[in-house]
Amino acid sequence: MKKTLFMFILGTRPEIIKLSPLIRLCQNKRVPFKIIHSGQHYSYAMDRVFFSELKLPMPDYRLDIRSKAPHMQGEHTGRMLIEIEKILLKDMPKAVIVQGDTNTALAGAMTAEKISTTKSYTGFEIKVAHVEAGLRSYDRSMPEEINRFLVDHISDFLFVPTAIQKNIVLKEGVPSDNVFVTGNTIVDAVRANLALAGKKKAFLSKIGVKKGNFILLTLHRQENVDSEKTFRRICRGINLVTEKLGMSVVFPVHPRTEKKIRAFDIEFHNNVKVLRPLDFLTFLYAESTASLILTDSGGVQEEACMLKVPCVTLRDNTERPETIKVGANIISGRDPDEILKASLKMIEVRRDWPNPFGDGKASSRMLDILLRKA
Repeated sequence: MKKTLFMFILGTRPEIIKLSPLIRLCQNKRVPFKIIHSGQHYSYAMDRVFFSELKLPMPDYRLDIRSKAPHMQGEHTGRMLIEIEKILLKDMPKAVIVQGDTNTALAGAMTAEKISTTKSYTGFEIKVAHVEAGLRSYDRSMPEEINRFLVDHISDFLFVPTAIQKNIVLKEGVPSDNVFVTGNTIVDAVRANLALAGKKKAFLSKIGVKKGNFILLTLHRQENVDSEKTFRRICRGINLVTEKLGMSVVFPVHPRTEKKIRAFDIEFHNNVKVLRPLDFLTFLYAESTASLILTDSGGVQEEACMLKVPCVTLRDNTERPETIKVGANIISGRDPDEILKASLKMIEVRRDWPNPFGDGKASSRMLDILLRKA
């Protein structure tokens, strides 16, 4: 049996999707690898369905480490560290590959780095590769911002999407030899699956909306949904938008958000269609056929930009400034009137902006670098 060369460590929907092109490339080139799934997302709708749709091998290790409470970030990450360490010490891969800004990414990177500091004892070190490195919102109240910053500064390979992120990490003191502009693997994933997504067109008629005549909404970040006051303000904005534009809002609800809707007894306008989470292909089809997207997700901002669907970001900042620069996205904040104002502006924009996230070959560049340098 070949020695494990790479260990992919993932645990959430975005990680599965954005690592899928690199995992499939390893499969095609017969590069030995394994997958650890932390269990950060654990429902079928947010997890297993993506492995099936994206034709990925099921994880070699499934940890099922779930967060006990939003304020117990240390406890959540700490349990991952303990279990991931056992696996890495057993398999001893040459490199671990993590993606993004989750507790899973932080735990995977930290565990590998800690093992490497004991090389004098084990005779072994593990390199850390960070896919989608260098993103910054400069909002330290976001757990994601802390995670991405820490992972960047302990990684051996920072795969940054654009020159913007390269300049950010270089200014922070990351060695230039560790930084590689590759493009974003979301371009690879979307291009590979957009045709398949077209087979999901029956979804729209099933929920009673027409192609090009609805608004897609996603909302899940803790700073938006964990505070009742903030969540209600955003929902008032959503209701204003659907009333003013006369369009239905399609709202696949994240499990975290669903709990808060029940806890706060949130009510939406009749035009807001609250749905269970969608599989990747159905969601991709919904994104590509929407008139407007309202979101607090960084990944959805990228996808909307690529698909040339105008986007309103329901936050005070973004770690995807490229989307703002090309005119695909606008930051509304959480004030109801500002959400409406931004939505009315964006639904009228021309959809002719360029894609700033690369040519769809990011995963090939990453694998080439890892095989040469890891």
